[in-house]
Amino acid sequence: MKFPGSVLVSLVLFVAETAAALCLSGAYRSAGDRMWQWLTLLFALLPCALVQLSLVFIHRDVSRDRPLVLLLHLLQLGPLVRCVEVFYIYFHAGRVEEPYVSITKKRQMPKDGYSEEIEKEVGQAEGKLCTHRSAFSRASVIQAFLGSAPQLTLQLYICVLQQEITAARSIFMVLSLLSIVYGALRCNILAIKIKYDDYDVSVKPAAYLCIFMWRSFEIAIRVTVLVLFSSVLQIWILPVVLVNFFGFFFYPWILFWQSKSPFPENIEKALSRVGTTIVLCLLTFLYAGINMFCWSAVQVKLNDPDLINKSQNWYRLTVYYMLRFIENAFLLLMWYIYKTDIYLYVCAPLLVLQLLIGYCMAILFMLVFYQFCHPCKKLFSSSISEGLLSCFKFLCFFCKPPKSSILIDKADVKSPENSDEVRSSSKTIDSQKGNPHQSISSNA
Repeated sequence: MKFPGSVLVSLVLFVAETAAALCLSGAYRSAGDRMWQWLTLLFALLPCALVQLSLVFIHRDVSRDRPLVLLLHLLQLGPLVRCVEVFYIYFHAGRVEEPYVSITKKRQMPKDGYSEEIEKEVGQAEGKLCTHRSAFSRASVIQAFLGSAPQLTLQLYICVLQQEITAARSIFMVLSLLSIVYGALRCNILAIKIKYDDYDVSVKPAAYLCIFMWRSFEIAIRVTVLVLFSSVLQIWILPVVLVNFFGFFFYPWILFWQSKSPFPENIEKALSRVGTTIVLCLLTFLYAGINMFCWSAVQVKLNDPDLINKSQNWYRLTVYYMLRFIENAFLLLMWYIYKTDIYLYVCAPLLVLQLLIGYCMAILFMLVFYQFCHPCKKLFSSSISEGLLSCFKFLCFFCKPPKSSILIDKADVKSPENSDEVRSSSKTIDSQKGNPHQSISSNA
């Protein structure tokens, strides 16, 4: 049975970040910065409440009549209790023979074009551990993008305004960045396991390293760009954030309305139509929060029974990173034009160049992951290099001017030469007509 290390990492990051947020908010209160104190508390407690709700929803504690567990979740102790339960199950598994065992069938990765199907016995203890791992993975994603990402942006913005980085704030920012990167990593792993649920997937350490580097560069650069832009154009950061957020929030709903599919009713049997709508709105809310800071490996599809688009779309990936790179470059350009005296001792051109190169490094690690380290790359209908090549061919074809305009331009280029020839020929004709008059006058 696999050691539940992901549960332990999620709990450590959750507890450490919450404790650091409470300590830092106390420091802001003693310094008289009430606004920073309340914003820090808001971005710390709101995701905590959402994490408790997600754990209760996944484990279905409301329908199972567990009042003590619900009380502990209300006291924000749910993840701690769940972690204790996970390790109790892990260390007591195998001591007593389980009366009921389920059999699962998984396919192995194809070798030489042949995929073998294997059967595996899964006991009750291992099934419970899988449920706990899945719940903590989803909780880590919620904590990362609805709490840690706004928190990191806020604390870095305070550092820029106050031109000071304290020890407590730097530790808190490092914890927040680790929480975001870990949440993005879990999002990638969840996407792989959901899309390739029929296969026995094993992720190698090289894949984890590529995802970690890819997400670290991408998220750190994105947060830095937003903070730099908001430090010089405070009013204009609000339209940028709202357009990004609501664009990704409504995008799955627009696709759902265009498909004219029936309203999904199979999410949870105990939920009413209103409850299902709330759950779907929270899902798209999380989807928008993820795409605000990085590429979400999971694509929401509301007309699918699993609510996930399982097809690999390289075009959407390419368009996202092209538009995000252009947006980051534009925001950095605006910061460079309107930068204030706060950045007097900062080499602005070098900083812009470093940030753009850092984002290109994130894209490079992403390409390495999908091309060489993805555990299911043998199942791709086309590799990412082929997908990017077809995308660029399509863009070049789209940007190429039509042939009619090229022919018109060539005709316009040739027309002055023709007019010069006409003028020269008319001059020769006039000269030829003038010669007889000259000869007559000479004879006279």
